[in-house]
Amino acid sequence: MWNARPHADTDAAPPEYRAMVIFVDPPAWPAHGRLWSHLVSDQSLAELHAFAERLGSPRRAFDRDHYDVPEERLQAAIRLGARLVSSREIVTLLRASGLRKPKHTVTRAGQRPSRE
Repeated sequence: MWNARPHADTDAAPPEYRAMVIFVDPPAWPAHGRLWSHLVSDQSLAELHAFAERLGSPRRAFDRDHYDVPEERLQAAIRLGARLVSSREIVTLLRASGLRKPKHTVTRAGQRPSRE
């Protein structure tokens, strides 16, 4: 897979972000008349939120364990250091990290759904 972070330890990113690895998949998810990518971290949601803030993604774009990123913001995410991976790898990374939150276990507000 193409490595979108060939020079991760250069001065292109501020020091506090150099060790951060964020992943993004190709835009393939249609909604609202455009295609969307998923932006994830395999380390922590705090790391993901910090990167998304740098990217200019609104907090409402966060959905349980990822940010939805419109196709036109993909290159900006890659320029900031996101690594382009397949959609399958996104799921694998989230599961391995323990950060995966399937729809049936958590609501958008972060609460467990009622079983009534």
